Amino acid sequence: MDMMDIIENYESVVRSYVRSFPTVFEKARGSYLYNTEGEAFLDFFAGASVMNYGHNHPELKKALLDYLSNDNVVHSLDMASVMRARFLETFHDRILKPRGMNHRVQFPGPTGTNAVESALKIARKATGRPGVVAFTNAFHGMTLGSLSVTGNQFKRDGAGVPLSYTESMPYDSYFGDDFDTIDYLEKMLQDGGSGVGHPSAVIVETVQAEGGVNVASGEWLRKLQDCCRRNDMLFMIDDIQTGNGRTGHYFSFEEFGLDPDVVTVSKSISGFGFPLSIVLVKPEYDIWEPGEHNGTFRGFNPAMVTAKRAIELFWSDDSFANEVQEKSKHVRARLAALVEKYPEAQGTVRGRGMMQAVAFENEDIAGAISQHCFKRNMIIETAGPNDEVLKLLPPLTTEMDDLDRGLDLIEESLRAVLADMGIGGHQPAANQ
Repeated sequence: MDMMDIIENYESVVRSYVRSFPTVFEKARGSYLYNTEGEAFLDFFAGASVMNYGHNHPELKKALLDYLSNDNVVHSLDMASVMRARFLETFHDRILKPRGMNHRVQFPGPTGTNAVESALKIARKATGRPGVVAFTNAFHGMTLGSLSVTGNQFKRDGAGVPLSYTESMPYDSYFGDDFDTIDYLEKMLQDGGSGVGHPSAVIVETVQAEGGVNVASGEWLRKLQDCCRRNDMLFMIDDIQTGNGRTGHYFSFEEFGLDPDVVTVSKSISGFGFPLSIVLVKPEYDIWEPGEHNGTFRGFNPAMVTAKRAIELFWSDDSFANEVQEKSKHVRARLAALVEKYPEAQGTVRGRGMMQAVAFENEDIAGAISQHCFKRNMIIETAGPNDEVLKLLPPLTTEMDDLDRGLDLIEESLRAVLADMGIGGHQPAANQ
């Protein structure tokens, strides 16, 4: 039985990405994945922004191998370990302190949804109120609390039970650019007849990655923070997919001068693909009883090894952030030229930093482009309620030549899709 058959026969049918990218991967380096036949696939997915620094970065790998070769602690729950202390010190000195943040670091468990669950509990414990405000098209995770603040109905229905104690409010520009959704939220909070009550917190993504790469403006986010302050609610930012440099700064909110009470971080924080997540909480809200929120894998020290080294390599000064921002401008310009060149595709460019996307009026186009890209040995995913958005998430370390190669493949695939659909009189690409 070959490997794909083994997966088909023995793994649950819930698997998804293997259906979009049906090949068996064996190795990975930098911005490329390699299947068992040795074919190289350009990675514009990066494990949904888990691999921001590329696959098997040699400096991170060396730090990991050195650590393991000396019989250092691998698993420690939340007992003290040398690596735990070193990671915390590095994170404080190079990430939090330069940004004027005094947040404490909580290790809630290894995944992003663990971090969100913890954040929700913090808000409710700190205020004594159960309600939480979330937003249309939000995605915060797949466990029950995280699903309760997630907008996607397909994901929510999978819970099988009522998802309560949350209020869904319209995100920035949900009703168009002329409708101020913060004014709407404020009215609902102040009106004793709205049925909203007095929530404990607001949880928000600065860019709704899974929801379709919907971008909140700095002005909207600042108004939301002000609304939280006026109404005695915690302001919580989910930076799981947008953090770790994805939008051009370490945190996606720092360029807007925001001061969140709670921040959830995961995905690329380990820098190497290891499961790791943290919750950043202001000291006045760090009121847990010991062990009140715990989890078996809060002490996976190898992830802290690579996380510490990634911070040292990429975030000791502004050079990496500046490089990411320059690449972002280039990708954005190329995508803008693409939609201008093919107006019949009815595409709109959106995104921030190295999370760029094209939303299509025809909801079938993005998925078809992804499939055509895969045929050309490129991995790229879709987003949005109906997978109508083509979403670019290349590793932040991707060289400019590879970025251009990927953008060329996207154009080839778009041209082929338009031809397949009979849109605009295009002919299939020569290699189609």
